[in-house]
Amino acid sequence: MLGAFGWGALAASSLVLGAVLALLLHPGKRLIGLIMGFGSGVLISAVAFDLVEEASGMSTGHGAVIGGLFAGCLTFFGGDYLIGRWGGGRRKHPVRQQQEGSPLAIVLGSVLDGVPESMVIGLTLFQGGSIGVAYLVAVFISNLPEAIGSTTGLVSAGWRTSRVLWMWGGIAIVSGLASAAGYGFFQTAAPDVVAFVLTFAAGAILTMLADSMMPEAFEDGGQLVGIATTLGFATAYALHLVG
Repeated sequence: MLGAFGWGALAASSLVLGAVLALLLHPGKRLIGLIMGFGSGVLISAVAFDLVEEASGMSTGHGAVIGGLFAGCLTFFGGDYLIGRWGGGRRKHPVRQQQEGSPLAIVLGSVLDGVPESMVIGLTLFQGGSIGVAYLVAVFISNLPEAIGSTTGLVSAGWRTSRVLWMWGGIAIVSGLASAAGYGFFQTAAPDVVAFVLTFAAGAILTMLADSMMPEAFEDGGQLVGIATTLGFATAYALHLVG
């Protein structure tokens, strides 16, 4: 379980890395949009090949797969709606200032984005399947644009550097705990339960991509985002094949 915590925290450590890059390099909104597009492609590939395909292979029927997808979708949609009402709805945006955003809502929103991904890391590490390394790298890469975009927006809103870094560090620890939970809670779970968990994460990730990450990537990066997204998808697919 300690190992699962470490791997989950490692995947989420790219949040801190992305924040540092944003603070040091001050990337423009077009570059951030392209990075977000690349990260979107990475996650789409991970959903298709590392979550849904794996879940379909272990499920005894299609109910667990479909049920997990819609459960993850509705859970993320409801949680994101409430967090948006509390002031965290623009947590990923790199340019629009977030003075009106609640710090707690921004933190909760980032945790909502990361917990399903992290639980899958622990779950797949326990299984010892081939999706462990590929999915781990995919999550690491996809976290970078979120941290870069959010950090840029938070700093423009007047957040102190130390406050931003402590926030991302805390979320990385929470992600490690979620990975450890995924490792510990499902050791004796039936294949259909594991399939449900995998597709629950897939549904949550897809909803997050459609609701925020991809629209904001296109808004800031323009039409080149399509190329960046395809490149991200191809990169993650290559990792899947190597894994």
